[in-house]
Amino acid sequence: MQVVTFLSNLAMPAVILLIVFYGLKSKTKVFDLFLDGAKEGLELTISIFPTLIGLFVAIGALRTSGIIDMITNVISPLLNIIHFPSELMPLAILRPISGSSSIAVATDIMQKFGVDSLIGKMASVIMGSTETTIYTIAIYTSCIKVKKTRNVLVAALIADIVGMLVSVAICSFLS
Repeated sequence: MQVVTFLSNLAMPAVILLIVFYGLKSKTKVFDLFLDGAKEGLELTISIFPTLIGLFVAIGALRTSGIIDMITNVISPLLNIIHFPSELMPLAILRPISGSSSIAVATDIMQKFGVDSLIGKMASVIMGSTETTIYTIAIYTSCIKVKKTRNVLVAALIADIVGMLVSVAICSFLS
């Protein structure tokens, strides 16, 4: 275990030294390239900032308004038919929108039911097998100025739904 810790601590300085030595060997101005990359990253961050603010406001409104609980209560009969635990519905709703909100919901699930419970395992598998779809599409398409994302969004949300259903089915089968 000490070897792994030592190698982990050594990894980042080794990569930095490797880049510097490669720059010296190829006579490339590494620091100038670093500054150019940092400048581009800052410009990108500023360009996508309005999109991020809009997403964060929408997520905050969803969580505090109680609409997620209302949706869960309305579709609970359908969830029972397909054997999808209603306790996972807040995670299923927030996961495609926000990674940080879905982590908070998953943490709540773990604290309430336990990490080794079936619900906890299902939440973990859902977190690992789905993506923050809307967030990812919003960021990437705003960077390259794409406006028509309807087909991408539909396909990605279908993939998320399938990932969630399969996660629950596999966890149920293996328990």
